[in-house]
Amino acid sequence: MADEPAQIEPALQVQEPVETPDDGYSDAGSIREYRTIRGRTFQTSNTIDYWAPNDEQQIEGFDITHHFMMLLMDNHLFGAPIQGRNLKVLDVGTGTGVWAIDVAEENEDFDVIGIDISPIQPGWVPPNCQFFIDDAQLDWTFKPDEFDFIHARGLFGGIDNWQKLYDQAFRHLKPGGWFESVEADSQVRSQNEEIEKDPKHVFKQWAPLFWQAGDIIGKTFRVAQDDGQNPIIMETCMRRAGFVDIVHKKWRVPVGPWAKDPYLKEVGEYAGLYVDQGLEGWALRPLSEILGWTYEELLVFIAGMRNELRKKSAMPYFNYHMVYGRKPEA
Repeated sequence: MADEPAQIEPALQVQEPVETPDDGYSDAGSIREYRTIRGRTFQTSNTIDYWAPNDEQQIEGFDITHHFMMLLMDNHLFGAPIQGRNLKVLDVGTGTGVWAIDVAEENEDFDVIGIDISPIQPGWVPPNCQFFIDDAQLDWTFKPDEFDFIHARGLFGGIDNWQKLYDQAFRHLKPGGWFESVEADSQVRSQNEEIEKDPKHVFKQWAPLFWQAGDIIGKTFRVAQDDGQNPIIMETCMRRAGFVDIVHKKWRVPVGPWAKDPYLKEVGEYAGLYVDQGLEGWALRPLSEILGWTYEELLVFIAGMRNELRKKSAMPYFNYHMVYGRKPEA
């Protein structure tokens, strides 16, 4: 296993060109439904009641995440050693489609497909890129051995069976193909030792609340939980699915521009913006609807969290994990 931490001192507009597949894909006709909580829109359907918003504010957050991930990865779109031409690529949980579009633009010979539960992708895309509204938790109806590369990022809290997800990726990859999964550990950590050792600090309260909410609804936020001793769920699922040549990479992502290193300071600026604008939307369903908090209690908690995150002396960060593996040759 390779472990490479970076060192740190309004309403949804449905895009008509996005297709709901009628043949060859999972039935997703009801996935265009959503509801509003405190002015934020959330995806809902017969099979989905997603925890995070899908409105314009959240869409902006998706694109900010893509930007700081590109910075972390030295402007590479993936870590897996993908080689060859005329490859078929699947992006699971494509969100705004920004990753899939970038891959398609950089590789005009690739055939890129993105699937997501929300129709928030742009209408104008490269000719070698297409999007479908589909739920990755359902049985995939792609052909076995169809893809050369499958990519998934930012799905925590939205998957009811992670092993099934990895198993399906394995089934639908060609022999020799790669699957890459990228997720954040929801624990807010601090490089300030006093804060890191304080069990009552607001940073220490954040992740357990999401873990509890995820456990209640059966969709874990623990998939990238890292205790420093045991393999994370992502890696375990990858091995159980049958992948080989597995690589696990980890980055410390500073929240805010507190790092001394100019490169990490820039990463932190974008990560800080992403977290600051996302806090309330992320907490709405897990804390108020699932755990029963009042909206006033939620606002007080978020205000305290935001205040601490903005303190340069707090030196907060998240760990991001990438795990990729290869399907053995037949």
